[in-house]
Amino acid sequence: MRVLAIDTALEACSVAVLDTDGTTVNESLPMIRGHAEALMPLIGRVMKQSDMAFSALDRIAVTTGPGSFTGLRVGIAAARGIALAAAKPAVGLTTLAAYAAPHIAHDDKTAIAVAIDARHQHVYLQIFGPGGHTLIAPRIAGIADAVRAAANGPVRIVGTGATMLAVAWPSREPPPVLVDESRAPDIVWVGRLAAAADEGTSEPKPLYLRAPDAQPQDAARLPRR
Repeated sequence: MRVLAIDTALEACSVAVLDTDGTTVNESLPMIRGHAEALMPLIGRVMKQSDMAFSALDRIAVTTGPGSFTGLRVGIAAARGIALAAAKPAVGLTTLAAYAAPHIAHDDKTAIAVAIDARHQHVYLQIFGPGGHTLIAPRIAGIADAVRAAANGPVRIVGTGATMLAVAWPSREPPPVLVDESRAPDIVWVGRLAAAADEGTSEPKPLYLRAPDAQPQDAARLPRR
């Protein structure tokens, strides 16, 4: 299985070409803005380093969120365009699952809470239990609610909101086993998840867990004649 993996959902622009026979080429550029300008040159470099044609790929993988509204659309548009041009399937994976995957592979018995900073004292949250099974499905939650959901026994916290939960952790509860505030998922694991995923029948779409901050201003609209 040969996979081109793309992630522009959070604070990195990352691309990997994964061959499940054992070869991986990847590059990740830390950034908060500028994914649109950086992505296509990055894909070109990684594909050249892998010495692989787009036609040789088996599928295209992309993170679908939650994350930056603009970043998500950049990555998904690129993945869908490449998949269409190369006549290959595109697979969407959540940033929550991508964050959790390497930790579950290392230890699938200790719970893991993935928390992504959603701003305004909220996080995008998903909690995985033994075997990687979902205990709490993806949702947006206030910090206090997220801590209450996570503080039910030994737990690892990962994601851009991990420290936010750790700071609010109740003193009466044992502290988290791990606090990992990585700013973006490991792109190699995005590729590994995609290689193992069932091929979807629909194109990847952004996973939005809340409405955008920018809202139309009715007061500024001109009356129709």
